Amino acid sequence: MYDRPETAACNDALWNAMRAALGDGPETLTRDGNLWDHWRSPDLLLSQTCGYPYRARLHGHVTLVASPVLDLPSCPPGYYHSVFVARADDPRTHPEAFATARLAYNDGLSQSGWAAPQNWAAARGFSFTTPVHTGAHRASAMAVAEGRADIAALDVLSWHLMQAHDPFTTGLRVLAHTDPTPALPYITALGRDADALRDALEAAIMALPAAARATLGLKGVTYIATEDYLAPPNPAPPPPLTPPN
Repeated sequence: MYDRPETAACNDALWNAMRAALGDGPETLTRDGNLWDHWRSPDLLLSQTCGYPYRARLHGHVTLVASPVLDLPSCPPGYYHSVFVARADDPRTHPEAFATARLAYNDGLSQSGWAAPQNWAAARGFSFTTPVHTGAHRASAMAVAEGRADIAALDVLSWHLMQAHDPFTTGLRVLAHTDPTPALPYITALGRDADALRDALEAAIMALPAAARATLGLKGVTYIATEDYLAPPNPAPPPPLTPPN
C-alpha cells in the first residue's frame, strides 16, 4: 500500500526476505489488477489492505495476519493517523474552517482519506460537505497544492513519503491530525496459517537493512484485534462520482 518508485526496491527486498522465511510464495509482488479481486482471492498468500475496506467488506472473507508497526512516534505501535493539509498561504488555521471548502479524498472506502476526517469532524459537530475525488493520497495533496481543492486528509506515512520525495509538498502545511486508528492490516485468504505468516513477516522485516526499514517507515509487526478494526464508525459515503464526458 506504500509502493511508489522510491520505495519499490525496498518492498521487493521485503518480499524476497518474506519468501525466504516462508520457503514459499511467488517470485515477485503483484502490482496490477483489481484490488478487490486480489484481496478476495482464495489463493491470496499475503496482502495489505486499508482498515475501512477490511471493516466494511473484507471482514469474514479474509484472515487478519498482523498490523505494521510504523516509525510514527506520535502513535501507539500498530496504529497510525491522518494529517490535515492545506496550502501554506491559506489563512485558515483549523480544519473546522474548511467545513464547506473542497476536501480532496482518495477513495470513499479509505480510512485515512475519508472515514478518519469525516469521523473527526462528526465528533466536533460538523462534516466536510464538498468532497473532490482524486484516486490517491498523492493526487489529493497535489490537488490542494495546485488549488483544485482546499484541504485533504492524508495517511501520515504517505505524507512523510511525499515530503521526502515530492517537492510540491513545500507549498503545503499540516493543520491538525486525526485520532489514531489501527494501521493498514496484512491479510491472507481464509484457511491459511496466520501465525506462520506473521512470524515470517516479522523475520523478513528484521532481515532488511536498517536503511531499507527507514525508507519504508517500517519497524516490525504486531497484532491488533479484529474488534479494534471494526470499532471506528462508518461515515456517510461521498456522493456518487460523475462519469467523465
